Amino acid sequence: MSSLANQVAVITGGGSGIGRAISEAFAGAGAAVAIFDLDENAAGETVNAIEAAGGRAKFFRCDVSDAASVESAVTGAREAFGGIGILVNNAGIANIGTATNTGESDFDRVMRVNVKGVYLCLQAVLPIMVEGGGGVVLNLSSIAAITGLKDRFAYSASKGAVHTMTLSVAADYLQHGIRCNAICPARVHTPFVDGYLAKNYPDNRDEMFEKLSKVQPIGRMALPAEVAKLALYLCSDDASYITAQTFNIDGGYLNLRN
Repeated sequence: MSSLANQVAVITGGGSGIGRAISEAFAGAGAAVAIFDLDENAAGETVNAIEAAGGRAKFFRCDVSDAASVESAVTGAREAFGGIGILVNNAGIANIGTATNTGESDFDRVMRVNVKGVYLCLQAVLPIMVEGGGGVVLNLSSIAAITGLKDRFAYSASKGAVHTMTLSVAADYLQHGIRCNAICPARVHTPFVDGYLAKNYPDNRDEMFEKLSKVQPIGRMALPAEVAKLALYLCSDDASYITAQTFNIDGGYLNLRN
C-alpha cells in the first residue's frame, strides 16, 4: 500500500461519496487529512470514522466557490497540521441538460463550483506547496471531459476545464517540484446516485440502477473505494514520475462500448 506518512492532505468535498473514500484511504496511509466541505454532519461522520481507525482528520467548513471561505479553510488547515503537501480537488456538482434547456443560473452554478472552485483552491494552496518545496495536486475530472455524453452540457464543459487546468498546472509548477494529474471516472455508486434514483424513479429504482450499471461494459458502477485507491497511488511517491496525465477509471466505457 502506498504511504502518505507525514503528509498533510486537503480534500475538498471530503465528507461523502468519493471524497469520503479518499479521505479514509489517505488517513489510513498516514496522512493528516483536512476535509473541506459544506455538509458538517457528513464530514463529522467521516472524521469520526477516521479517528476511530487511528487516523488524523479535521473538518473545515468551506464553500469552494467563495474565495474568503477557501482562504479561511486553508488557514485553519495550516494552523491545525502545518504545511500542505497534497490537494485533492474533489468537490463538484452535477447537472442534467443540453445547450438549449440548461438555464443560465444552473450553468453559472456548475461553473462556479466545478471550475472556479478548483481555481480558488489552487490559488490558495499552490503557494504553500512552492514554499514547502513541492507537492501533489489531483483533480477529479470525468469521462465527460473527453467524450460526448447526452444531457450533460454544463457538466461536460466544467470537467473539460478541469482537464485543461490540470495540464496547465502541471506545466507551470513542475519546476517547483509539484505534480498535477486528474482522474476521469465513469459512473460511481455514491449517495448522489441513490438520491437521484429515489427522486426520479421511485417505482422502478432497482430496474434503473441495473440499467445505469450496465452502461459500463464491465457491468457495474465503480465503487468510491476503487477511485480512492487510484488517488492514493497518484498522490504518493510511488507515482513520483507521473504528471500531466489523466487516468480513466471507467469499466471499459471509452474503449469497449459497441
